[in-house]
Amino acid sequence: MRNTAVRLRRRVGVFGIAFVLAAAGGFSAASAKVLAKVNGVEITDADLAIARDDLGGNLPEQLQGADRDRALLDNLIVAVVVAQKAEAEKMATGPDFERKLAYMREKLLTEAYLGKVAKDAATDAAIQKAYDDVAKAQKPEPEIHARHILVETEDQAKKALARVKGGEDFAKVATELSKDPGSKGGDLGWFTKDRMVPEFADAAFKLEPGQVSDPVKSQFGWHVIKVEEKRTKEFPKLDKVRDQVARYVMQKAESDAVLKLRDQAKIERFDEPAPKTEAAPAAKDAAPKK
Repeated sequence: MRNTAVRLRRRVGVFGIAFVLAAAGGFSAASAKVLAKVNGVEITDADLAIARDDLGGNLPEQLQGADRDRALLDNLIVAVVVAQKAEAEKMATGPDFERKLAYMREKLLTEAYLGKVAKDAATDAAIQKAYDDVAKAQKPEPEIHARHILVETEDQAKKALARVKGGEDFAKVATELSKDPGSKGGDLGWFTKDRMVPEFADAAFKLEPGQVSDPVKSQFGWHVIKVEEKRTKEFPKLDKVRDQVARYVMQKAESDAVLKLRDQAKIERFDEPAPKTEAAPAAKDAAPKK
């Protein structure tokens, strides 16, 4: 249902805006700055703001600032010119046009209403509560910072381990011997147990910082593992994920509003029900069971 709410808020489009402008002869707010006139119809900075919101994502990324706004204004001018021609040819009449106009109006009203619902819902208190609810549900999870040396055979792993136990730097030995191209000096960074294959994870999480494992076999080969540090994985602070939490709060509020309105409405559907899938009949000439 969340996706339904999001789909309902799709924009009408700049040509729809321009057609309304052309048909109405312009209705600039007193504070709006006039940017262009098309046969007397004013296009203002308020109209440009709507077009920027509607079409901005479709323009080339290299168009920025004033160049971007000029391209949007060009689109508005062309749209108004075409809409005026359509108006002159009486294309703004008839049941089909009225039906489409009503559809566009409903989309705009839906967008306005759900936008208000989302804005009203995204309070500091609501965002904090949503964050706290998720944070409380997170169980403390240990993670480790480790290095490894990956080789093809057990014998090679034992020789690498002997060099480390003999006093050589683990990272240096890993750089010379390890077949893992993705880890510099064997460094795997921080990870939780579920991020690694079971054989590796079981051995690594038994070690204390500074300890080195005996050779461990996995599907990738033979490992010698050294744990550098241990810690409990921290849930990210609210200021790091505030935007994601706010989006969740707003989307949930929209979905809840749509569900509530549907439940309260008297809805009658007259479309055909989905066809039932029936089992294929058995072949008449099938051999009898013995």
